[in-house]
Amino acid sequence: MNQPLQHITVLLDEAVDALLGGASQPPAGHWVDATFGRGGHSRLILQRLGPDGRLIAFDKDPDAIAEAARITDARFSIRHEGFRHLGELPEGSVQGVLMDLGVSSPQIDNPDRGFSFRFDGPLDMRMDTTRGQSVAEWLEDAEVHQIAEVIRDYGEERFAGPIAKAIVARRESQGPLRTTAELAQLVAGAVKTREAGQNPATRTFQALRIFINAELQELEQALEASLRVLAPGGRLAVISFHSLEDRIVKQFIAKHSKEVYDRRAPFAPPTPMRLKALERIKPSAAEVDANPRSRSAVMRVAERTEVPA
Repeated sequence: MNQPLQHITVLLDEAVDALLGGASQPPAGHWVDATFGRGGHSRLILQRLGPDGRLIAFDKDPDAIAEAARITDARFSIRHEGFRHLGELPEGSVQGVLMDLGVSSPQIDNPDRGFSFRFDGPLDMRMDTTRGQSVAEWLEDAEVHQIAEVIRDYGEERFAGPIAKAIVARRESQGPLRTTAELAQLVAGAVKTREAGQNPATRTFQALRIFINAELQELEQALEASLRVLAPGGRLAVISFHSLEDRIVKQFIAKHSKEVYDRRAPFAPPTPMRLKALERIKPSAAEVDANPRSRSAVMRVAERTEVPA
C-alpha cells in the first residue's frame, strides 16, 4: 500500500508568530490563509486563535480542498479559488493575511500532477486540475517565440531559445510532448551547461508551471487586494521561494511603505504610506537541514498603516 505523500510546512512557527503579531491573548477577528496547501499554517493558526477568531482559507488545488475537509473546526472555512479572490472579502475586515507561495511536496512528488522532472507522468502542472490548459496542451500549439519568452522570463533560462526550438522540432517530427520524462530528456539535450547539482530541466519546469498557472499575475492581484481587506494594524506575511516572486513582494512592500508626493501639486499633503515593512525572515540552519526544500524560502512581513481608501 502506498504511503500518503507528506508535506513539511516551511517557516511554520515564524509565519504564524509574524501573522498574529505576538498577541498575548488568543486573538479574535478574521484571518486569512491565502494558500492553504496541506494546511500546516492553518492548523497552527486555529490552535492560536481565540473562540471568536475566524480563519478563511483559499486554494485552487482539489487535493488541498479535500485535505481542508478534514478540519472540523467551526471557526474555519475554505474557498476553492485562487488567492486573487481575496479582494472579494469586505473592505478592512481582516486582521492578517498569510501567503505561502511554495508548491507543496505532495504536488511535486505525485507523478500524476506533472510538476517534477524526477518522476515520469503526464505533462500537466495545473494547480487546479478541474479547469484550464495543461502544459502539454499549451505546447501543442505555441510558437517558438512564445515558448522561448516563457522559459526566459519565468525560468531565467539562458538556453530558452534552443529549448523552444527543440520542443517545436520534436512536435513536428514525432508529435507533441505528453510526459514529464519526454520534456526533461529534450531539455537535457538542448542545455549545454548547467550549475553543479542542478538538473538541466529545473528552470524550464519552473517557468512552465509559473506560466500555466499565471502565478506572478495572481500574486500581484492578491497583494493589491490585501491592501483593501486588511484592517489598520493588520499583518501581511508572504513566503516566497524564488527570486521572481520575492522581487514582486519586496517591491510591493517598498512601494507602499513611503509617502507619495504629487509633483503637480507641490503644496498638497502627500498620500500617506499604506504599509510598514517589519521583517525579512529566512529558515534557520536546523530547518534547512531537516527540510532541504526550505533553503530558498524568504518571508517578508508588513503591517497595514491606514484605513483602506
